[in-house]
Amino acid sequence: MRYLLYGLGLLALAGPLRADPCVTDDAGREVCLEAPAQRIVALSPGVTELLYAAGAGERLVGAVSFSDYPPQADDLPRVGSYDRLDLEAMLALSPDLVVAWSGGNPEQQLERLPTLGVPVFFSDADDFASIASNLERFATLAGTEAEGRRAAERLRDEVAELRTRYAEADPVPVFYQVWESPLMTVNGEHWISQALALCGGVNLFAEQSSLVPRIGREAVLTRDPEAIITGGMGKADSTWLEAWHDFPDMTAVHRGNLFFVNPDLVQRATPRLVQGTRDICRHLEVVRERR
Repeated sequence: MRYLLYGLGLLALAGPLRADPCVTDDAGREVCLEAPAQRIVALSPGVTELLYAAGAGERLVGAVSFSDYPPQADDLPRVGSYDRLDLEAMLALSPDLVVAWSGGNPEQQLERLPTLGVPVFFSDADDFASIASNLERFATLAGTEAEGRRAAERLRDEVAELRTRYAEADPVPVFYQVWESPLMTVNGEHWISQALALCGGVNLFAEQSSLVPRIGREAVLTRDPEAIITGGMGKADSTWLEAWHDFPDMTAVHRGNLFFVNPDLVQRATPRLVQGTRDICRHLEVVRERR
C-alpha cells in the first residue's frame, strides 16, 4: 500500500507512516515504546531541562527536587531527589517513560522499574555532542522530532561558531573552582573543562583522575593560574572569590582576574551551557587584554 500510494503521488495524503519510537540510550540499551510517550518522569534537574528543550515539556508529569528550569518545571509533582527516589510517588503518576540520570540515580531503585512495566532511558549527557544527541533522542521518544532536531542543530551551530571564533586565541591558564570547603575543581573530562577549552582556557587540573577532585589551596598557588573562575553557591553569590585576595602575589589576583559565572549556566549539561561558555569566553578575553 505504501508503494502504491507513493506511485500515485498520494503518500502525503496518507499521513505519516512511522514505526514505534525506538532509540538507544547512553547505557547502550535499546528503549522502544508502543507509542510516543505522553507521561514522562525526569530524575535529575538537567534531564528535566533537556526534555523541555526537546519540546517534551507538556508531557512531563513528574521530576525530582531542584528541577527549576524552565520556570514551569517548578509546578511538576516531585518524586524524591536524584539520589533518593520516591518510587511510590513516581508510580502513582502512571509514567509511560522514565528518564534517569545514569550514574546519579540509585541503581537498585531504577532496576525495579522495568519489572513493573515502566520503560527507562538512561541519560549521561557530559559534553556538547551528547547534549545534542539527548535532545534528538528525547524528541523521538516524545514524538516532538522537529523541535528536538531544531534545538540540537542550533546547539551544534553555536558551539561551532565559538570554536571558530576562539581557535587562534592565546591560551589562558585557569583554575575553575566548583566548591569552597573542601576546595574542589574539575578534571579535563568534565563539560566545564571542555567549555574552558572552547574559549582557549587551559584547565590547570585537567590531569586529575577524579571528575570533580578535591585539591589543596597550596596546589593552586603553586600552579599560579592567570585566571580564577567560580560559579559560587548561587546565581549571584561570588563570595568564594573573596578568599583569594589573601594571596596578592598570585597572577590571577594581582591582575584582577577573578571571575564569577552563573552556576545554573555551567553546572548542568544542557543547552544553556552554551550561554555559560560565552560568559567564560568573555572573561578570558578580559584576561588577554590585561596582559
